[in-house]
Amino acid sequence: MKIYTKTGDAGETSLVGGRRVSKASERVCAYGDLDELISYIALLRCHIETEDAVLRQIQAALMTASAHVASDVENPRLTPFPEDGIQNLEKEIDRMSGEMPPMKSFVLPSRPVSAAHCHVARCICRRSERSCVALGDDRPDMVAVLRYLNRLSDYLFTLGRMECHRHNISEDFWID
Repeated sequence: MKIYTKTGDAGETSLVGGRRVSKASERVCAYGDLDELISYIALLRCHIETEDAVLRQIQAALMTASAHVASDVENPRLTPFPEDGIQNLEKEIDRMSGEMPPMKSFVLPSRPVSAAHCHVARCICRRSERSCVALGDDRPDMVAVLRYLNRLSDYLFTLGRMECHRHNISEDFWID
């Protein structure tokens, strides 16, 4: 199978199900944002090997999310969005939070580099969430995707704080 099809040369692509749309459509932009997030989490996997299994699980959930976003109709062939994904994120957030001192104020993203990457991933996650919200799609799997993205940004924020803690670097709190 060749990687190139030439079917998108005129600026259109196919959604899951086959309908052709502009590559600039809101739906294509939304799953493009998710693709960027999945790729950025790959960078986190390179820098935070202790969290590799969790980060891989997140990437897999995001691939499923992306498939749902790439379909503008209910599609029974798609894998349902994982029901336990949000609970798994909350469990990880609680685990890390239990190992760190409480926050004193807003955090300014800073070093180590792994923490800074967590904050960039969090921003990409928030953009992905906004893109998905803009679709106005209230199918159950899409509602679950939105909830997951909201919790994932909390996880990435907490992971950034945890990286400071693991590297014994004081967090940079914004105190004005």
